Amino acid sequence: MSMDPPQQLSVGTLLLIAQRAFEEEIATALHEQGFQFTLAQGRLAARIAQQGSRLTELADAAGITKQSAAYLLKELERSGLVLRQPDPSDARAQRVLLTTRGLAAQQAARGIEQGIERRWAQLIGAANFARLKSALEDLRPHLDRHQGDSD
Repeated sequence: MSMDPPQQLSVGTLLLIAQRAFEEEIATALHEQGFQFTLAQGRLAARIAQQGSRLTELADAAGITKQSAAYLLKELERSGLVLRQPDPSDARAQRVLLTTRGLAAQQAARGIEQGIERRWAQLIGAANFARLKSALEDLRPHLDRHQGDSD
């Protein structure tokens, strides 16, 4: 048995743990409401802008290939959560839009997010949670190359 002190987790690992718990709770709650998708599909759908997004924009924002994004979008189309339409500004391109059902899922997800944040604030205290959120907001302009894409 090793007597080494426990290794401190990096902030990246701690953020990943929190992110994973956050999105898994959202997905579970949405599944219970009848919305069916995988986590990968949900990550992509969450990046669809209100006015629609191009496949290349979504793939770039998700950090995946266009082929992977196209596959995930095809599955989301089958689930009735997204549709594709010709892009009015470029006849060669298509825009991906959320369907009425996709918008309902997105609205439900926002409500679930708020509930998670309230619960986390109770777990660590409102002041600690506010400081955490503020610190992450302060970091965002330095880290988020997609800031403003689909807030």
